[in-house]
Amino acid sequence: MDIRALRYAVTLAEELHFGRAAQRHYISPQPFGRHIQRLERELGTQLFERTSRRVTLTPEGERLIAEARTLLDTVDSLTKHHHRRRATDEKLLTLGVLGFGLAERWTDLTAAVHGHDPGIAFSYAELDLADQYEAVRSHRVDVGIVQYVGPVDGLVFEHALTMPRVVVVPARSPLADADRLTEADLGDSPWLPTALAHPALEAWSGPAADGSHSRGALRHPAAIPGAVATTGCIALHAEAAGRFYPHPDVRFVPLDGPPVEIAVATRATDDRHAIAAVRHATRLLDRVP
Repeated sequence: MDIRALRYAVTLAEELHFGRAAQRHYISPQPFGRHIQRLERELGTQLFERTSRRVTLTPEGERLIAEARTLLDTVDSLTKHHHRRRATDEKLLTLGVLGFGLAERWTDLTAAVHGHDPGIAFSYAELDLADQYEAVRSHRVDVGIVQYVGPVDGLVFEHALTMPRVVVVPARSPLADADRLTEADLGDSPWLPTALAHPALEAWSGPAADGSHSRGALRHPAAIPGAVATTGCIALHAEAAGRFYPHPDVRFVPLDGPPVEIAVATRATDDRHAIAAVRHATRLLDRVP
């Protein structure tokens, strides 16, 4: 049964005039009348009495119009619910986070996003050193808080913050008391194998990239201090790690070299309104000291 024809019949029952009823649906009376006739043939009963002067409902027409109103109310309610659900789904973003993410800037970002659109919401997913870029590209997450070391095919990056890098060393190491270190100071100290997601990340890591493809390479930034304390190896980290992952048996010593760049990654092909809001909010975040 044609839902549109039922709507026409309900309107005709209200107007009892083909011309006025057709006008409400922005069509001419002739095709409007054909829809009514087709509906009557389909139902096998006459819904309206027509004379040259007036249109009236038949008893069967009165019963059907009452049922049609109930049916159309249900259809309209389902349609509205679907549209609301779709709008909500488009504003619910899966946010993948590497390590401590944006450190102390989380509330700044969420405030900026909600200032653009209060309806945007996030669900959380953990990223690791090995999958941080692929998780975004493969649609496992909509947005990724990642370490930026250069372009990655298919992704757009918005810079969020920069912080110095540190070397995590055992507290018993002679390096632990240094105010600052260079790579030369590290000598032959063994590096903790950590999984790396991109060749540019290996280049950024320098000698710390050794063992990054080994089977036991560490994937989670939060585990690095404990692993350093356990193994006696050293590892690279961002300066904020000392605040977010404190450990009594390690020290976080400033290390010369390229800083840690944190960025918000999204798919280059994702043109949703909510994604545009996140990108815009991140650019605002980058301007605020």
